[in-house]
Amino acid sequence: MQQDVSAVLDRIDSDLSASLDRLCELLRIPSISTDPAHAPDVDRAADWLVRELSGLGLAARKDATDGHPMVVAEGGAEGSAHLLFYAHYDVQPVDPLDLWDRPPFDPEIQDTPKGRVIRARGASDDKGQMMTFIEACRAWISVHGELPVKLTFCLEGEEECGSPSLVPYLKANRDALKADLALICDTGLFDARTPAITTMLRGLLGEEIIIHGPDKDLHSGMFGGAAINPARVLARILADLHDDQGRVMLPGFYDGVPELSDDLRAQWEGLGFDADGFLGSVGLSRPAGEVGRSALEMIWSRPTCEINGMISGYTGAGFKTVLPAQASAKLSFRLVGSQDPHKLRESLRAFVRERLPEDCRAEFIEHGASPASVMETGHPAFEAARGALSQEWPNPAAFVGSGGSIPIAGYFKSILGMDSMLIGFAKDDDQIHSPNEKYDLDSFHRGIRSWARIIDAVARS
Repeated sequence: MQQDVSAVLDRIDSDLSASLDRLCELLRIPSISTDPAHAPDVDRAADWLVRELSGLGLAARKDATDGHPMVVAEGGAEGSAHLLFYAHYDVQPVDPLDLWDRPPFDPEIQDTPKGRVIRARGASDDKGQMMTFIEACRAWISVHGELPVKLTFCLEGEEECGSPSLVPYLKANRDALKADLALICDTGLFDARTPAITTMLRGLLGEEIIIHGPDKDLHSGMFGGAAINPARVLARILADLHDDQGRVMLPGFYDGVPELSDDLRAQWEGLGFDADGFLGSVGLSRPAGEVGRSALEMIWSRPTCEINGMISGYTGAGFKTVLPAQASAKLSFRLVGSQDPHKLRESLRAFVRERLPEDCRAEFIEHGASPASVMETGHPAFEAARGALSQEWPNPAAFVGSGGSIPIAGYFKSILGMDSMLIGFAKDDDQIHSPNEKYDLDSFHRGIRSWARIIDAVARS
C-alpha cells in the first residue's frame, strides 16, 4: 500500500525543534579530519551517527579504514527502489580562530537581516545537509514504521582531507554498496527560492610545464638578444592556447563536448541568471570565454583551459636584469561530456613540444586527471525528484551544471556503475571553509521536507 507523505511532512514540522537539537549535538563534536589531534573526535562523530541510525531501526555499523571510519547503515522496504545516500561528517579546520564571532563548535541559532541561521563549523558543510536527509528518514519511519524505499547510508569521515580511504573502500565493498541510484547532499540551491539538481560535473586535468633554456641565469646585457629566453618561449606557447574568440586551440580539445539540449537550455534561461551581477561582484564586466556562449554555459557546460600560475626569473623586490634559465606555468582544464583527460594531456604536451625552439626543452609534471560526470536524466527518478522539489520551494526546480568537480559522483559511476542525484540546500553566502560558517534555518527545514517528498516521489516512480 502506498504511504502518505502529508503525515510525514506534518511530523517534520512538529519535530523541527528536536531536529535542531540533534543537529546542534552533532555540531558540538569537532570532527576535523585533517588534524591528527582530532582523530578521537572524528571517531566520536562516527559513533554518534551509528547510535542515531540504529535508533531509527536501521542496521548501522562503523567500518574501519586505513584512516577515519566509514559509517554504513541499511534498511527500508525490500524489493523497492534501492538508493545509496552519501554525505560526510568530517569538517574543515577553523583557523583563523580570531575571525570567528563565537566558538566554532558552540552552535547557536541567530537572527540575521536575511533570516534565522544555524552558526557553527559544519553547519552547512556537511553536517546540516546530512541531517536534513536523516531527519526526513526519521519522520518517515516514525509515521509509517519503515521507509518506502530500500536505503543504504555511506557516510564518510575523510572528505575534507582528500578522501584517501574512499576509493579502496568502494572497491572492497562494491557489491554491498551498489544501488539503483546515489543521492549526494553536498551541493546547494540555485538561489534562495530555486532548488536545483546538479546533473553535470566538470572533470579536471592539471599540468605543470617547465621550459628549460640556458644552464644558468644570465646577465641580460651580456647575453640578451643572443641567448634564448625561456620566459618569452613560454609566453608565446601560452598565448597560442586560445584564439581571439576564446576557443581552446589544442588539437582534439572539443572531441566529446556536447551541445545543450533544447529542454535544458530553456531551463537555464528560465533561471534568470544575472551575469552582469555575477561578474560585477568581483570587479569585472565582460565574459571572457567562448564568444556566443552564455555565462552559465561557460561555467556549467563548456570546457576551459586556464593558466593558474607563472614563474620565471627574478620576482623579488626591486629590479634585476636577469635572463632566466627556466620558466614554468601551472594549467588547469575543466572538462565536460566525454572529453578524455589523458588524451588531452598528450595533446597539450605535443602542442608545447611543437613550439619549442632549438636549445629549449620542456619538462611536464602531472597534477591529476579526472573525467566529467554527466548524469542520465532520462532515469524516471530525476523528473520525479524535480517535481517533488518544485512542490516544496517557491520556484520550480531545475537541472543545473556545476563549474567545479565533485569526485565522489565520478567514483560512484566508475566503481559502482550508477548515476547520482546531487541535491543540497546550501547558499552561496554560507561561508563554508571560512570563519562564521552558517546554514539557513529555512534551508534546514525545507531541506528535510524536500527529502521526504523526494523519497516519496522516487518510491512512486
